[in-house]
Amino acid sequence: MRLQAIQARQLQRRLISTSRRWREDRPLFDPASVERTADDVDVCIVGGGPAGLSAAIRLKQLEKEHGREIRVVLLEKGSEVGAVIEPTALNELLPDWSSMDGHPLTQPATSSTMRYFTRNSSFPIPHPPQMSNKGNYIVSLSQFAAWLGSVAEEAGVEVYPGFAGAQLAYTDDGQGVKGVITNEIGIDKTYRAKDSFEPGMLFRAKVTLLAEGAHGSLTKTAVKKFGLRVGRDPQTYGMGVKEVWRVKEDQYRAGEVVHTMGWPMDFKTYGGGWVYHMADGLQLKHHPYFRKLLEGGERIAYGGRVLNEGGLQSIPKLDFPGGALIGCAAGFLNVPKIKGTHTAMKSGMLAAESAFAAINKTSEDQVGEEGEYTGPPLDMSAYEKGVKESWVWKELKEVRNVRPSFNTPLGMWGGIAWSGLDTLILKGKVPWTFGYKGIDAAHTKPAKEFTPKVYPAFEPPLSTDLLTSLALTNTNHAENQLVHLQLPHSTEGDTSAARDARRAHVKKNVEEFAGLLGRGCPAGVYEYVEQEGTAEKVEDEGWDGKKLVINSQNCIHCKFCDVKVPTQDITWTVPEGGGGPKYSIT
Repeated sequence: MRLQAIQARQLQRRLISTSRRWREDRPLFDPASVERTADDVDVCIVGGGPAGLSAAIRLKQLEKEHGREIRVVLLEKGSEVGAVIEPTALNELLPDWSSMDGHPLTQPATSSTMRYFTRNSSFPIPHPPQMSNKGNYIVSLSQFAAWLGSVAEEAGVEVYPGFAGAQLAYTDDGQGVKGVITNEIGIDKTYRAKDSFEPGMLFRAKVTLLAEGAHGSLTKTAVKKFGLRVGRDPQTYGMGVKEVWRVKEDQYRAGEVVHTMGWPMDFKTYGGGWVYHMADGLQLKHHPYFRKLLEGGERIAYGGRVLNEGGLQSIPKLDFPGGALIGCAAGFLNVPKIKGTHTAMKSGMLAAESAFAAINKTSEDQVGEEGEYTGPPLDMSAYEKGVKESWVWKELKEVRNVRPSFNTPLGMWGGIAWSGLDTLILKGKVPWTFGYKGIDAAHTKPAKEFTPKVYPAFEPPLSTDLLTSLALTNTNHAENQLVHLQLPHSTEGDTSAARDARRAHVKKNVEEFAGLLGRGCPAGVYEYVEQEGTAEKVEDEGWDGKKLVINSQNCIHCKFCDVKVPTQDITWTVPEGGGGPKYSIT
């Protein structure tokens, strides 16, 4: 039996080796050589959150108002995360929404308070007027987006869930965008086409609207190619982790909103927590306030996402030849309010109006034999002008100095003092604007300057390990697909450049930053583990006995790694199909 087991293992190794040689005999995938199916549309929207859906619905409203047919396609790779909604833009977009079937805005916010946490207690403190939630609703943004999606489809929008915008398609001279290419299906981990390979589809569009949310991959590409951040401050981000709990009846207060500051963060760190009592980092939960609230409850959902925090001064140029950035792709979050759905929706509506006007100026002789648009890239500059003349700009301008006021040597105390003065008295009417110096990754300090943080032991169900939390996201990615978290040269195969890039990453991040991604990722995607044997493959390259393991199947698409890695050498790209988290009640 023992001999049979050894022979079986030897046979298995030979089969694996033969399979690997067979795969490696195939050439590396060359996207430029692929023949793609093309479809011509008027507007292609990438992202099915509130901004993208609002743009789509508004376009169809304009179609009806003006009697000009307009084809709108919306590509959506997955779901989003959210909480309290201010209905200002919704009232403008769908004035009769409250009488429409299936809308999820059933729980009005009934109260808003803020508490300051010490290690063992908490006490109420005043909050800025912008944090008032009078007239707002507590809702699952996943459910809100699903409802908006049904409204969009009823209006005639073509919504394609599970289709991710993977590449921008450029005009022949490279000076404009002519559409979007969806992601390829059937590329394996070695960047070779499998038997099941299906090329991405090209959607040629007169106008392309990027509504990917914070730090989207196509947005990142467009910002760099068209210099959209020239003269603007860098974007800065916060990392939000959210859980949904079913609590005991005596702890449930429908419509209550609570925001927190203080422990477990020090006075130099900007951040806090929140509790939303809906209809029907996790040391924070060990605080007596949360322990009492959650005791005897059940955690039923988990999620995470980076959020734009830069505000007005970090909004890039909003348009480029043939398209525009809308919603959190541009960065319209009102940080003091901790809300961005209303501003995102309004930006989508304004972009739709500019797109419709631009398309309306095109003529029939600018359409080719196959239906493709042959004219110059459409000018979307009216969109930025519209945003600056809207209540969105006025609202963000008034609070532009609140978030950066926490970046002084006085930290939280200086920020609280300035925010009180600015929001209650000055109302943003000062001749200066505080700025941001450098991207978030540049502010990461070496590990040697800090004492390792000691976290309390897990106390299920109050707190658990990451993989237990991850299971609540319903995250799924197809097996043996190209790793969508990419280091430089990772799609070139087993080359010296790819090995060098991996080694350089491990050296810098382990030696100076104690493997930050391994400790900061909310889904356990990154591990810096002991390297065994001799490095023969790209994935085994490391430094000083350590190697990087990327568990891409765990990724919940929060973008933390792309934003914060000190070496800025990890690029988040879209995975196959609808891979990723499947949020339904967050």
